Amino acid sequence: MLADVLGLTAEEADTYRILVSVASATPTGLAELVGRDILQVWRVLGRLEDRGLVARSLGDTTRFVAAPPAVALQASLARRQNELDVARLELDSLDEVYRAATLGRGAAEVVDVIHGSEAISERVGHMQLGARKEVMNFVKAPFFSPRNMTGEAVTERGVRCRVIVERAMVDGGTLPFDDILRARDSGEMVRIAETLPLKLFIVDSELAIVPLLGSARAAKEGALLVHECSLLDALIALFEAEWEKATPFAASADALPGAPAVGDLGAQILGLMLAGLTDQAIATQLRTSARTVQRRISQMMAAARVQNRMQLGFRAARLGWIDTGPDNA
Repeated sequence: MLADVLGLTAEEADTYRILVSVASATPTGLAELVGRDILQVWRVLGRLEDRGLVARSLGDTTRFVAAPPAVALQASLARRQNELDVARLELDSLDEVYRAATLGRGAAEVVDVIHGSEAISERVGHMQLGARKEVMNFVKAPFFSPRNMTGEAVTERGVRCRVIVERAMVDGGTLPFDDILRARDSGEMVRIAETLPLKLFIVDSELAIVPLLGSARAAKEGALLVHECSLLDALIALFEAEWEKATPFAASADALPGAPAVGDLGAQILGLMLAGLTDQAIATQLRTSARTVQRRISQMMAAARVQNRMQLGFRAARLGWIDTGPDNA
């Protein structure tokens, strides 16, 4: 930690940490404690002395003592904080320049072509790392990147992530149920659509990536990077329209009024059923049997006092049996 935060080398951090734990020590004694050559220890002590982290003992100049951490390290921390503040100001300034340049793009510059699946994956990764407000994602094969969903590192920064998964991805097992659960647990909002018109990845309503052509092979080989323009506005509107039509994904029955009648497995079965999956596909995703799925659906129909699955869907929504989590946001 000292090495990372204060810019010390591993040798310097180890030596200072050990010296803090003893009243004083000679270079020879320190060499034994840190397990390094005496000449290395002398060099390290010299650097630490220059930084004000160690000093020679007043009573015996052959011994070294550590400067009080609260005093010595506070100055270093303040210096690093100042450096971070300056870097942040510089980034803000560069961001303003970038935005000004983006707004000044000509008609031929609002769309860039990315060639090759590796380049597409790399660009998607960079866009995720740079996301500040929101990521909107259509999950449809073939994928833009090795990760199907958006990624925990994005949601951990407080970025809003909305994902629409094409039903065939779940029905055919291409996208494991566990991946969706992990995405939900990390804060992503997940919905399932019957079909999606294209693959789409939008960040902060400023950049979008769409396939260059419609075929699966062409989608792997090229994509369009769309900057702020009317085309990007249309893509955002398309996402919002699909989001409204998509089915919220049920993951659990926690804290729901009807939870005792449903349970987590029931909520998951119900959510996948409403998304249009067959009993066998649901059983495969939940690692259970089709008979268990059918039995749980029958139990929920009895609890809801309905005669068929369509009625169950309407009744379940009224009873609050479907956990849509943050998707209502």
